[in-house]
Amino acid sequence: MASDSLFAVMLAQSSLDSQLSLAVAPPGEGVSSGQSLAHGGVPELLLGLSYKATTGRMSVEVLKGSHFRNMAVTRPPDTYCRLVLLNSVGQEISRCKTSVRRGQPNPVFKETFVFQVALFQLSDVTLMVSIYSRRSMKRKEMVGWVSLGQNGSGEEELLHWEDMKDGQGQWVSRWHMLLDA
Repeated sequence: MASDSLFAVMLAQSSLDSQLSLAVAPPGEGVSSGQSLAHGGVPELLLGLSYKATTGRMSVEVLKGSHFRNMAVTRPPDTYCRLVLLNSVGQEISRCKTSVRRGQPNPVFKETFVFQVALFQLSDVTLMVSIYSRRSMKRKEMVGWVSLGQNGSGEEELLHWEDMKDGQGQWVSRWHMLLDA
């Protein structure tokens, strides 16, 4: 019985540490990169954000995913991440995607993308991040999505965006639970 309560305390502390930590180390290193937020098998994605006001460069690193699964097939899915930057009225400014990670329920992407965003536009753009599973040559299925910026999909996403803006070019890495398609 004592070990059950100790495990619950360790689990709660680990979750709290992951939620409260702010990464100022290079992307993929340091805090919150080792352990995801949820422990119930919810698909999640670890993203690193950085913005340099002097150059107007916003860098986004897709670090890794957790709990990706393919409902139709018993083997782990082939997944990739698509990023779309939208302006204040929802028009696409830029898009890019990672390479496909084959047969991995917890894929490691470690791919960085750079977007040109002027400082005065930073509060008016939205970054849509979607994870797709390739089921066959032509068919794809969305695993989940999250949005950051002006139309952030939740409080954590809005906080991550604000921390990036205040980070003075430092990397800020956080886990995000993916929303259903």
